[in-house]
Amino acid sequence: MEFTAQQIADFLQGQVEGDPQVKVNTISKIEEGSPGSLTFLANPAYTPHIYTTGASIVLVNKDFKAEKELSATLVRVENAYQSLAQLLNLYQQSLPQKKGISSLASVSESAQLGENLYLGEFVVIGDNVIIGKNVKIYPQCYVSDNVVIGDDSVLYPGVKIYQNCIIGKGCTLHSGAIIGADGFGFAPQSDSNYMKVAQIGNVILEDHVEIGANTTIDRATMGSTVIKKGVKLDNLIQVAHNVQIGENTVIAAQTGIAGSSKVGKNCMIGGQVGISGHISIGDEVKIAAQSGLSSNIRNGKIIMGSPAFDHDKYVKAYIHFRNFDKLVKKIEDLEAKVEELKSNSR
Repeated sequence: MEFTAQQIADFLQGQVEGDPQVKVNTISKIEEGSPGSLTFLANPAYTPHIYTTGASIVLVNKDFKAEKELSATLVRVENAYQSLAQLLNLYQQSLPQKKGISSLASVSESAQLGENLYLGEFVVIGDNVIIGKNVKIYPQCYVSDNVVIGDDSVLYPGVKIYQNCIIGKGCTLHSGAIIGADGFGFAPQSDSNYMKVAQIGNVILEDHVEIGANTTIDRATMGSTVIKKGVKLDNLIQVAHNVQIGENTVIAAQTGIAGSSKVGKNCMIGGQVGISGHISIGDEVKIAAQSGLSSNIRNGKIIMGSPAFDHDKYVKAYIHFRNFDKLVKKIEDLEAKVEELKSNSR
């Protein structure tokens, strides 16, 4: 499909600067732009490429000021990155949509199926499952007994959902995600062995949650592990039993959250962060990659390090970490000088 700069500007409520009738039929990176493609400039580090890109149309923020002549037509918008996301979503929605129930799917007679479903090959739907409308479940997914899946949710190939879990509306679960496996609960015994503690709770994903590939969310020992509305989890994340993650929090890959911890809303957590069990992280907290948390964190803090502490203090302390050998040498020299002065004063 082709779109003119004017059509794109109208859809995004932006303004055209250049040829409003120039057409595009694909999207490209700004440094790899070619005629007939649309690109965007959101990160200032890529500004030099706007003067050399071959792309026909560039989305830019309204406050962008060109310092050289441009060959591309600009579409000025409030937020170029968000506008690109709108266009990509529109493009994805225009693609052919999967529909129908494969003859190779296994569906329990007691399951309740909504309208306009897609169930791919070798999907298994257990007893008393409730699936809303417009749901897509790709091949080799397993949905166990008593699971509820809300309208417009998507399960990509190989997703496994254990019994009694609840998936909200508009959720996306990527390949290999496992929802509701047993929490890691074992009671130490006198003979140095361990007795398994039955995990009888479930997992609740609220609406518009996205779970990355091979991410695992354990069921609660009792009650629910809860992922609140709008949460986005990257690939390869471990969320343990009885954890709660607040609305619109985003967490990058390989983070691990131990049992019964609570993460607030609107938090941003980097990759490979480790969060100990039974601690509370406030709202709007930012945690740098590879940080390790073992105590509660107040609202709005920015922290880093392992063990993690206040970001500003860490940055100042890091200067000393890097110069630690020099500091030790200075102390040794001072000690030697003091000893020398003591000897001379006798």
